[in-house]
Amino acid sequence: MGKVLDDIRVLDLTHVWFGPWCTMMLADLGAEVIRIEPPWGAIDRIAEGALFGGVSYTFHHLNLNKKDLTLNLKTAEGLAIFKELVKRADVVVQNFSPGTMERLGLGYDVLRELNPGIIYAALSGFGQYGPYSPRGSYAAVAEAMSGHTRLTGDKVNPEGPPIDMAQALGDLGPGTMAAMSIIAAIRYRDKTGVGQMIDVAQFDCMVAYNTAITGYTLSGMKPWEMRKKYPGGHGAGGLMQTKDGGWIRIAAFSPRAIDNLRKAIGSDEVNREMVEKMMAEMTRDEAVDFLVKAKVPVGPVYHVNEVVEDPQLKARGMFVELEHPRAGRIKVPNFPVKLSETPGEVISAAPLLGQDNREILTGILGYTEERIAELERAGIIYTER
Repeated sequence: MGKVLDDIRVLDLTHVWFGPWCTMMLADLGAEVIRIEPPWGAIDRIAEGALFGGVSYTFHHLNLNKKDLTLNLKTAEGLAIFKELVKRADVVVQNFSPGTMERLGLGYDVLRELNPGIIYAALSGFGQYGPYSPRGSYAAVAEAMSGHTRLTGDKVNPEGPPIDMAQALGDLGPGTMAAMSIIAAIRYRDKTGVGQMIDVAQFDCMVAYNTAITGYTLSGMKPWEMRKKYPGGHGAGGLMQTKDGGWIRIAAFSPRAIDNLRKAIGSDEVNREMVEKMMAEMTRDEAVDFLVKAKVPVGPVYHVNEVVEDPQLKARGMFVELEHPRAGRIKVPNFPVKLSETPGEVISAAPLLGQDNREILTGILGYTEERIAELERAGIIYTER
């Protein structure tokens, strides 16, 4: 069965989380994604701390299904090879600081001249223009400036400190927006034959994800002020601890869920204190079973080791095992959305540095083995062995 993007070639100049997440989703949907790194390796490959097969676990997580080509873009020959690839590509994605591609002589005007149908996605912290554009940024900065970090702290104590969000949603959320926009641009090109530039800013995207902003523009109040002035209705929800030290998350907010909770505890009135007391008399799994049987939305609070063993996720094929040439057998998440006609899937582990040099240079550009050897000797490319 074919994949929805199996006729699309992506040149991937991204690194760390934001860009690699975007391009991996395209790869999961069938695109040929060629990750292009300098011969010495991109910064997300050269990691410290726990390494598995020479790279971090996040590198394994974010670079599935990709090919890898090394190319020294600081040389005239490396740039020439990249430009030849652009002529044969559909999409270029990069998350360098604004201005970097232009300094390399690879701005959108140049790429469009080489290939009028090229779709060029420039991912950055603050976008390609505006007063903050030159600033460096990471997920945590976008989360903080868009209000999410303060809101996370406010849920605990509005007068207390802000709290960082877990993981790097300031990368993954904008990366998802970028992938969606690239597919939209492909659809437009299907209709018109015209490519375009896509400017994706982490700050912009994280603002779009913050529903509290619209709450403020309508009410003039921050969320915690709104909660204080307009207390929530009846019911019970939130995190609750059980007698074995575990935690559950209850979401009994709908009228039906509230009615079901009333019946389960045998009371016409329910409040958080009442439910907390009952849950404290059960183990975590007992509490979940009790509330599931009562048709009350609930879930256990898992550690990651429990996530990978969950029977629902196993039934939906959410984990796959792959062979990595350095790390060995690894288990990673599968593509999460189920498409009936063109399913996405994870079929290959993160690549070694320059793993696909020969396949790409011979198969796409028609280079000979002698030419490839010359490029190796000149330091234009490097193949990890």
